Amino acid sequence: MSTKKTIFTAMIFLFIAGVLFAAGGKQQGASGQHNFVGIPKNNVAWFASYEKRLLQFGTDYNVNTSFQAPSSADEAVQVRVIEDAISQGANAVLVVPNDANSLVPVFQRAKQQKVVVITHESPDQPNADYDVEMIDNNTYGDKFVEELVKVSGTSGEYAIFVGSLTVPAHNIWADGSIAYAKAKYPNLKLVAERFPVGEDRNLARQKTLELLQTYPNLKGIICYGSEGAPGAGQAIRERSLQGKIGVVGTTTPNAIKEFIKDDSVSAAVIWDSGDASFAMAYVAKLILDGKGGDIKPGFEIPGIGSPKIEGINLIFDKPLILNKSNVDNYNF
Repeated sequence: MSTKKTIFTAMIFLFIAGVLFAAGGKQQGASGQHNFVGIPKNNVAWFASYEKRLLQFGTDYNVNTSFQAPSSADEAVQVRVIEDAISQGANAVLVVPNDANSLVPVFQRAKQQKVVVITHESPDQPNADYDVEMIDNNTYGDKFVEELVKVSGTSGEYAIFVGSLTVPAHNIWADGSIAYAKAKYPNLKLVAERFPVGEDRNLARQKTLELLQTYPNLKGIICYGSEGAPGAGQAIRERSLQGKIGVVGTTTPNAIKEFIKDDSVSAAVIWDSGDASFAMAYVAKLILDGKGGDIKPGFEIPGIGSPKIEGINLIFDKPLILNKSNVDNYNF
């Protein structure tokens, strides 16, 4: 074969190889491993366990896993992080949305490129393959009301904090708390529909101080969002109202234990975000390994259990109530 023919043949081979690699690039990385990127709402303590378990999953299951937290709980920032992950070769993104609607277009682009999309805290997320929930959203809010009335009593005024008015799970839980309180404790009165305080402890503290001034008969605050309860607890402590106003929230044990111990916060009702990231990664791997058909009633995720399946929603029921008796048992 002539030198020119040899060069031409080699060029054709390289071109075909390149096309094949590009076509399969979203299925496996150059090392033969899947590439999973975990993208939470932002980089707060709540997601420390999420990151740890995701990286451990990578080691245990031979998957290339990384954690890319947005710099703030801003929907536009999160969209850019997801876009970057896709452009850098992720074949699965594991996302905790700040705003379900804002992610619809970027998730659509992901699916067009055969990138698996798994969400958490975003039931029925459009363009997701599956959404993983570690608690039953339909009854989770009930538990907050029950913990609240242990301190506030069954009558009086109460308030609800959410991260924002667009965080899907926070508002589902708030809806549940309001409906449950109306049905079971009709003498509990909500002072306003709900207050968005971001994932911002200082903002939650300031809003609590304002509520104490505006509503002198306030008996309790339910806080959805990782920094709501610590912020509210700080305000309760500053006003020396420990044990007089109930505060119940979703936050980490390490963030809340000092407030629980001095009664600035009554309890936290949470789950382990690491369980969520493990389950998300496990489901993504099943899909990419061609075993998505195994995700049906009765299937089990090791160490997590069997979910209830409602459409794309995989629902576990693993709430953890933190109080003085057990808060020191958890370190995240």
